[in-house]
Amino acid sequence: MGAVKLELRCPKNINGVAVDPQPNWSLDSLTSELNSLQLNASSLRHVPFTKSRIRDSDDFEDEPAVEETRILLMDKLGLLEGALFEFDREHTAGVKEEIRNTLSALQTDLMSDSERSIAALIQIEKFKEARREMDRKLDTQYQRKIAEALDNHLIAVQRDYEHRSQIEERRIRNDAAFEESKKREKALQEERVRQERTKAEAELRFGVVGPVKFVAARKRSEEAQKAALEAERRATKEAAERKATATRKQLAAQVVQTEVTDLRKDESGEALQSKQLGLSGCSEVQLIGNVVKGAESALKAEAERLRKYKELDEKNEALKLASNKDFRSYEMQIARNIKQITGFKENVRMKADELIKIFNDPSCPQSISFGVFAKKVVSQCEKPVAIAATFGCAHVIVLVTKHVPFVMDLVLAEFHRACIYTVPKHIHYSESAFRSKEAYYKMIGYREEGGKIESTEQFLERIASYMKLYGAVVQTEVGGVQNMLKEGWAWLARFLNVLPANIYTAVALYAFLQMAGFALFRKYKSQFRKILNIIHGQFLDALESSRDPMLNSVIQRIKQYIETKQVLHEPEGWRLQTSLLSETFVPESDTGYHHEQHYRHTNQYMYKY
Repeated sequence: MGAVKLELRCPKNINGVAVDPQPNWSLDSLTSELNSLQLNASSLRHVPFTKSRIRDSDDFEDEPAVEETRILLMDKLGLLEGALFEFDREHTAGVKEEIRNTLSALQTDLMSDSERSIAALIQIEKFKEARREMDRKLDTQYQRKIAEALDNHLIAVQRDYEHRSQIEERRIRNDAAFEESKKREKALQEERVRQERTKAEAELRFGVVGPVKFVAARKRSEEAQKAALEAERRATKEAAERKATATRKQLAAQVVQTEVTDLRKDESGEALQSKQLGLSGCSEVQLIGNVVKGAESALKAEAERLRKYKELDEKNEALKLASNKDFRSYEMQIARNIKQITGFKENVRMKADELIKIFNDPSCPQSISFGVFAKKVVSQCEKPVAIAATFGCAHVIVLVTKHVPFVMDLVLAEFHRACIYTVPKHIHYSESAFRSKEAYYKMIGYREEGGKIESTEQFLERIASYMKLYGAVVQTEVGGVQNMLKEGWAWLARFLNVLPANIYTAVALYAFLQMAGFALFRKYKSQFRKILNIIHGQFLDALESSRDPMLNSVIQRIKQYIETKQVLHEPEGWRLQTSLLSETFVPESDTGYHHEQHYRHTNQYMYKY
């Protein structure tokens, strides 16, 4: 079959472009040309299709083919434009849908937030109402407890008043009965004397007896009158003794386990104090005689501090009875922190902060914490403590009282209760005031262990410990808190002016000088030298004149302290240390043990009387 030549039935040239410039195309050339037409379709879609020339009549027959070609090209351009339009429309719809979804999500979040806020407000209102109801219940319960405590107190006061009234009525009845019996006895005696005199006069008048018998009768009458006067005097004395006994028993019933302080003055103006202890031996102490010596100002200060201490103690007892809570855990925390005090700055600061934190704990009343602190910090002196730890303990006391000044009065009151030489005062032994030596020993501070009074050596060691801590406290000064050197100077003056020189006062004086002598000398200079001269002369002379072998060691130590001018040197531990290298090797709970062992080894010669 021969080749067939195809010709297009359309113009050979459109707008200067040949329709079929290469009639002999291959398949590859045709494909390439079609692809080029598709790429240039966008540039041709806006080109109007116009005729280059008016068709001749002979070309009219090709018009349908040209129209078909134009339609085909326009269809291709329309498809591309339609695809772009459809893509643009779908993109716009997608964006709008995304915006609607975002708005819907935001609206949902806002509504949920609003609902949560409303629910939270409702919950807060319920919680506030519950708290108000709980506060009302607690307030009612607290008021009920206060009312019960007040009722119990009033009942106790009423019972005490009734008891005292009964005692007074009984005493009045006894006095009235005694006076009545005394009057009857006196009347009988007078009647007997009158009868004797009448009989004698009658005998003389009627001459029954002679002058000798009359004189004898007169003598018998005078003897009877003297006997009556002697009986009256004896009865008066017995009444006074019974009254004194009743008064003593009444006072003993009122001051069980307390101290009664009665300040009086004798004719010379010296302050006297009679004291009765609420101990097992209180019935052996009589409230008579000049048993207590001390400066009037010192005894008044002691009485005021003990009054505050007693009021706080009574308040704490009422709180413990009115509350069902056990405060022993707080007492243990306070005791543990006090036992762990050392002579290092960081330890002192930390322990003071922990104690103040316990004071501010609302779960435990502050009055209970204050009372426990005063007792525990002074009771540390019951065992030997290193001097450095004593200064550390004094710093803790001052730091605590910096925030709570009232605690200092409680600490000083506890000192006075534990050691009478911190007042200072001294109790003389008198057979008229004490019925036994044991009663006197208990009065001045000896302790009874296992039914036996402790040894003098143990008592002197405790006096020294109390006086060391007291001396460290009065000379300690921390930031913002002035030291109490004026109190220490007043103590020293009162001590030397009033107290006698004996083994107890000598040990107390030496312990005080050890701790506070350096600070007192820094402040008072030459005045303090005069005090040391008085101690070296008068006080030591009085000690030596007693010729008591127990005094030899303490006399030598006081002499050495003054003659070697130890007052010019800082005592050991006076400056708190800043670091402790052994803290990483020694547990904190064992620190007190090591300090105690160090104290025993370095001071084993102390107080061996």
